[in-house]
Order: sequence, then structure tokens, then C-alpha cells
Amino acid sequence: MGANRELKKATEAYWAGKLSQKELLEEGKRLRLDHWKIQKRAGVDVIPSNDFSFYDQVLDHIQLFGGIVNLPEDKSLRSDLQATPERYTKYNLTQIDEFFAMGRGLQRPAKGDTPAVDVPSLEMVKWFDSNYHYVKPTLKEGQSFVLNANPKPVVEFLEAKDAGIVTRPVLVGPVSFLHLAKPDRGQKVEPISLLQNLLPVYEELLIKLKEAGAETVQIDEPVLVFDLPSTSKAAFKPAYEKLAAIGDKIPKLVFATYFGDIVHNIDVLPHLTNVYAIHVDLVRNPEQLDSVLQALSPKQVLSVGVVDGRNIWKTNLKKAIETVETAIQKIGRDRVIVASSSSLLHTPHTLESEKALDAEVRDWFSFAVEKAHELAIIAKAVTEGPATVREQLEANAKSIQARSTSKLTNDPKVKDRQAKITREMHNRKSPFPVRIAQQQKHLNLPLFPTTTIGSFPQTKEIRIQRNKFTKGEITAEQYEKFIEKEIQESVKIQDELGLDVYVHGESERNDMVQYFGERLTGYVFTTHAWVQSYGSRCVRPPIIVGDISRPSPMTVRESKYAATISKKPMKGMLTGPVTCLRWSFPRDDVHQSIQAEQLGLALRDEVADLEAAGIYVIQVDEPALREGLPLRSGPERENYLSWAVNSFRLSTAGVQDSTQIHSHFCYSEFQDFFHAIAALDADVLSIENSKSDAKLLRVFVDEAYPRHIGPGVYDIHSPRVPSEQEVKDRIEEMLQYLKPEQLWIDPDCGLKTRQWVETKAALTNMVNAAKFYRAKYSKSS
Repeated sequence: MGANRELKKATEAYWAGKLSQKELLEEGKRLRLDHWKIQKRAGVDVIPSNDFSFYDQVLDHIQLFGGIVNLPEDKSLRSDLQATPERYTKYNLTQIDEFFAMGRGLQRPAKGDTPAVDVPSLEMVKWFDSNYHYVKPTLKEGQSFVLNANPKPVVEFLEAKDAGIVTRPVLVGPVSFLHLAKPDRGQKVEPISLLQNLLPVYEELLIKLKEAGAETVQIDEPVLVFDLPSTSKAAFKPAYEKLAAIGDKIPKLVFATYFGDIVHNIDVLPHLTNVYAIHVDLVRNPEQLDSVLQALSPKQVLSVGVVDGRNIWKTNLKKAIETVETAIQKIGRDRVIVASSSSLLHTPHTLESEKALDAEVRDWFSFAVEKAHELAIIAKAVTEGPATVREQLEANAKSIQARSTSKLTNDPKVKDRQAKITREMHNRKSPFPVRIAQQQKHLNLPLFPTTTIGSFPQTKEIRIQRNKFTKGEITAEQYEKFIEKEIQESVKIQDELGLDVYVHGESERNDMVQYFGERLTGYVFTTHAWVQSYGSRCVRPPIIVGDISRPSPMTVRESKYAATISKKPMKGMLTGPVTCLRWSFPRDDVHQSIQAEQLGLALRDEVADLEAAGIYVIQVDEPALREGLPLRSGPERENYLSWAVNSFRLSTAGVQDSTQIHSHFCYSEFQDFFHAIAALDADVLSIENSKSDAKLLRVFVDEAYPRHIGPGVYDIHSPRVPSEQEVKDRIEEMLQYLKPEQLWIDPDCGLKTRQWVETKAALTNMVNAAKFYRAKYSKSS
């Protein structure tokens, strides 16, 4: 994104028609060059390329294998010979516009000879257990692949080469690409079965990279950390034996895994004997080192990931050096590479931008630029001796020690309250049938009730006023009056739309986690530490540095005011304990379960205060619950689900039966942990569903889920407006799985990133569709 989110700003300007395609591409090229130079100046020896994307790296690969060819007559072949679905290619868009259409959808009217375009985006899901989202490849039976005429990895490698930097191109590996894919609608193909169709494209690409001068290429196969089905696991052998058979025509391959251990799949490594190097994540799973070392072939190199690519704490250089030395003692200095555990995409750009951070706390952190320097220090220590970096090592040890003994990290009152938690504090007063009867009597909601997930568009004026308040240019009273005006407008719009349960719009909130973190003890905040979440969407995660508590109410004033001017029930909006934890940079010195429980206690107080203020529908969102799930089944996963569910229930169980508890989940595949979703005991769940082919709903039927559900009827991450019929089709599909009395009608997620024009249009169609089914089922009953 750049130190100041330059890519976000350029991309969004292009979408708005304020920046030309040429200017956008030039800005991308400038950023790539800047970032290569930053790493070179830091002392990094091997610098990656093709890790830049205007939206998502997996989406880049979808288009890379999409067969965009030079000859006009070849266009007729594209629907049969590409990974890019035909619904995108049929409009003959430019390459970058087709790319964005797949990522975010595209809807524009006809203009002159240019036909109208109306196409939704591809499905977007979480990248393993991170808060980054990737675009899911969507494939069909008999799928073939054709390499793009100007392959992005080659183009960007040559860019760097022209600047005097020989890089290591990074590719998503063939097995991971297919394993992470899905069949298109109506297709029954198992994506991994298309491996033999895909491999020739990798061969062609690798040959081109070798011809361009690439000495090594990194092939990411992170799915090796999963419990893989036998078909995917068996695919590694033929895939890499085929690539090895090409011999010297391709660069040496670096096989990279991350986010977990590969010991359970260690038998794959003997099939990689012709792979030059293996990379493993020794931050997440340091205990796998011995097993991986034993599995290496005699000349194979090991890339040791000892600098955390997922968190912002300074690396303990002493421990990292010891790990590297362990590997060196076993296989020799010339067979060890020092690396970050994963891509630094998941960390902010540079600590240099944080001028306002408290000096004590700032000394504990290391962002992406600083992590590049840490890599160079570790490498120098093991190659030239610790004495050559003594000053840096001593400063690092001092920082590590200062953090461990700081008073900022420990609050005895919080620990004492935690010790007094009882089992009863996790349970609602009555079972769901009793609660829902009281809630229906109290709230008087119709069949197919409509609501939104929480946030409304954050307009330019809202951002301006918030910025003025932050800078002290307006008083707190002036800012509160402005927020009240925004709430009034949100309520008025919901009156006009005819929604059944209102939200206050969250105009006062900057981010669904940051807003709460700013009102809790134990958190610190940055000003420029942005991290990409998806596309141009960036978040600025707060940082948990110590024990957490709630000094005073956080949301009650705005919610109470909204309720006093509303005709319908007003929903209080909170972010759940697991999401507050996962979408922050958590502490690494205490277990995450302790941090989640502290957050649960703080939110329990907030829920009680909302209820006392007359808010009888309270939504506690947990979109990160699935994200935090350990990647493999087993005791670790069950332990996580136990404390995650308990922290949620701790936050919500203190209310009366007549108060309705909602929770929201987006991009969640529930099949593996549905018992935990049910155990949350929320009265109403809302879930992302618009691009999931109703696959999430089947598990609710199979498990005879008794409570209420709001599967999203349209995708809020796209600016396109669904038609009323499209929403009706969604509802009809849902009714194949759910009972009418269970079903709520809502969007996929919050509407913060959308514009009011599209928001009103989409919600109008949604409400009209709900009214249609309400009338239909009321007559039939």
C-alpha cells in the first residue's frame, strides 16, 4: 500500500474516474521500485518480486492463467482456455478493469457503442487464519489454462532488473492454487483434478522467468500446513517431479510454507528432492525445526522464518540467532537462509511514521521496514559474529527486558476480577424457546424482519469532522452535535426504507475494533500503521500491550439517543471479544485466551449498560471467530473453540430473556466447527451468504439449528446494486433450507465502505423483496 497508503488512494481515484489507467499503472510501478530499494538499503540479500498487487495476489494468478492473448482471433477461445470466468471476459474490458471486476464486481450503464456491464465479484475469503482476504479461483469441468501474453511475474522481474535489483519472483504454487479454488456455480469438478491441465502453464512461466534472468523462484505452497485430503496431498509428487524434469531450463525453486507446521505432511518433502530450498515458519511452530532438518535432502537449503511476519513486536534477536545457529550446526552455514516467517504484508509499513507513540511503548515495536533490518542483523551475527552487531543486540535485549517488567502490562484489579469468574456467568437465564417468546412479545417483529448489519456509509463529511475533532479544531460538544445530526439522518432514512430493526449508523466510529480499543485500558494506537485487509481496504489495528478493562461506557450515549428518536427497535452494536483480539495486534507474552476473557468482561459491562438504557436488541459481532480457528483439527482447535465461545458468552449472558442477542459472521465456513457456533447461544445469527451458493445454509439444516438466522442477501463489498428479483431469488434459495419464522433479511456485512446512493437502492430492493415474501407467507398461513 505504501507508507501513506498511496496505492489505496490511487486505486480508489481510478475507480472514481479521477485518475487515468496510465497514471494508476505508473503509481504501481513507482511503489514497487520504492519497496525494492527499501529492502536493499536495509541489507536484505534476496528481494522478492511479484508480491505486489492492485487488489490480491491470488486474483493476479487467476488472470495470469486467464489466457489474455495478443491475436484478436484467439479471443473466441478464451471461454474454454482460461481461469478467468467467461462472465467477465465477454465484455472485452481492459486487463485492469477485468481484474477489478473479478475483485469487486462492476456495474455500469451502456454508453454509446459501449454495452452495459453488470457482473458480481468472485467470492472472497480469509487467507488462512489472517485478517487478509483473497479472491477464490472459480473453475469448471475440463478447465484449461493459457498463460497471459505479458506475464506479470516476468514484467515485474524485468522492472527490478532494469533498476539494478535481481529479485526472486514469488508465485502461488499449483497445488495451493487449486486446493484453494472452488467449482463455479453448477459445476461438480474437484479443482485439484485439473492439476495436469495447469502444470504446463507453470512450466511455460518458469521458463520465461529463467530466460529473463531469474536465478531462483519462490513457490508458495502454504496449504501444506492444513490437514489435506489425500487428493491434494498426493498432488505434490507429480507436480514437482514434472517441474524437476525440466531441469536447467527453469530457475531453482524455493518451496515456501507458512502459518503453521508441516510435520504432519513431512512425507511430502522427499518428493521435493530437486527443489533448491524449503522455507518454514519457525515463529508459529519453532518445534518443527528438527523434523524438517531431518527430512531435507543432502544438498537442500533451509530458509528459517525467525522474524514474525504477522505481529509488530520486536524480534528477540538472541533467540532468533540461537534458532539459526541450531540449523547451521546441523546442515552447515551455506545451507541456511534467514527469513521472515511469512510475507510482511500483514504488518504496518514503518515505525518511523509513528511520531505520537509513547517512547516506552514505541521501543517495543518493529514494523515491516524495521523487520527487514532485523533480518540483516541476524544474518550478520551468524556470518560475521555477534561482535559485529553488538550495539544492536544490546539495544534489543534492553527493549525486550523493559517490556517484560513494565507496569503498563500488568493490572492486578483485572487479574483479580478474572479469578472470580464463575461458570454461571456464561449462561443465559432461560433456553431459547422461552427467550424468543418473550422477545417476540416485547419487540413485535414481523415475519422476515429486515435489518442491516450495523454501519452506514462513512461520508467525506463524517471523516472531515472526525479529523477536526481529533486535531482539536472543534470541541467535543460540537462533534457530539454533528454525530447526533448524522444519527437523525440515519434514522430518517431507515424510516423511509421501512426497515424493521434499526441501527444508529456508527458515524462516530473509525473502525469496529479501534473504536473500542480507544475506550479500553491495555491498548495503544498508531496514526499511520495501516495494514491491507482486502483490495484497497486498509485497517489500522490497535495494539494490546497490557491487561484490559473498561473505565466507562463506550457506546451507550449514541445508542440511547438513537432509540429515543426511532419508531422501531434500535440495535446496539458491539464488536465481540474474539474479534477485538484477532483484529488487534495481540500480546505475545500471555495466552490469547486470557486476553479474550478480559475483553469479554469489559463487553459484559457494556451490554448491561445498553440494556439498562433501553436497548433491547444488542449485536455482538464475531466475524473473526473462524479466522482464529487453528488450521488443523485436534486438541488445539477444541481448546480454542472452548475459550472463544466462553469469552463471547461471558460478554452476552448477563441480559434478561426479553433482550435479543445478535451476532454476525462474515466469510465463515462453519462446517468444521458448527457445534461452536451453536454453543454461542445467540438468538439471531447473521452470516455472509451472497456468494457462497447457499453452502453455509446446508449445515444449519443438517444440524437442525433451532435459532434465527439472517443469511446476507447481497454483497456489500461491491458497488453494484442487486435487483429486487435477485434478492427474491436469494430468499427463495434460503427457504429451501430454513423455516420462514427463522429467516431474517439483511446484507452480507456493514455498509461503511459504500456510498449512500447505492446503499439506498440496494436496501430498497431488499426491503421490497422481504415484503413480498412476508405477504406471501402471511396469506398462506
